[in-house]
Amino acid sequence: MQIAEYTQVSEEEYLALEARSPVRHEYVCGEVYAMTGASLRHNVIALNIAALLRAHLRGTPCRAFVSDAKLRIAKAGAYYYPDVMVTCDPRHLTVGSDDQVVEAPRVVIEVLSTSTEAVDRREKLIAYRGIPSLQEYVLVAQDEARIEIHRRHGDIGWEIVTLVPGDPVELGSLEFASDFSAIYEETGLVMGGVAG
Repeated sequence: MQIAEYTQVSEEEYLALEARSPVRHEYVCGEVYAMTGASLRHNVIALNIAALLRAHLRGTPCRAFVSDAKLRIAKAGAYYYPDVMVTCDPRHLTVGSDDQVVEAPRVVIEVLSTSTEAVDRREKLIAYRGIPSLQEYVLVAQDEARIEIHRRHGDIGWEIVTLVPGDPVELGSLEFASDFSAIYEETGLVMGGVAG
């Protein structure tokens, strides 16, 4: 989904270019990567998650954002577009028309595809774990019914929980719980595989 353009640019140049570009780009240490479109199943999964989180967070100081909101990771010199993220940063309690960047997410969710899974599991995993506010990083498969939650345990480290159909989906940092099937609703995935 991402194609390297190999153009070294500063953060300021990237943000100025991105504001005018019809195509979204991610930025890592001076490198700019064009993003291509996602599959319809990818979109349905991301929308299911965002809708469930938005309903759950209504009336709280937390906000859910979808793939057009940028996540800035200053320590990594990077800007990403996570599929879904939640922040409880007071700066985002009310959002203005010019707001574009989140810097303190509590939860980041990526829907995996063949072309992005390696980056999501390696580069983004390392970068996201370096965000002090991040409590949970969730990887949601789109070609099978499987969810992996990387959960912070204070200063001790991270645990990885893998969920399969029938397991409850819980994000402790948000006091959120959902049926597994709600995440994959209308995707064509059935218990144990893809509908034939």
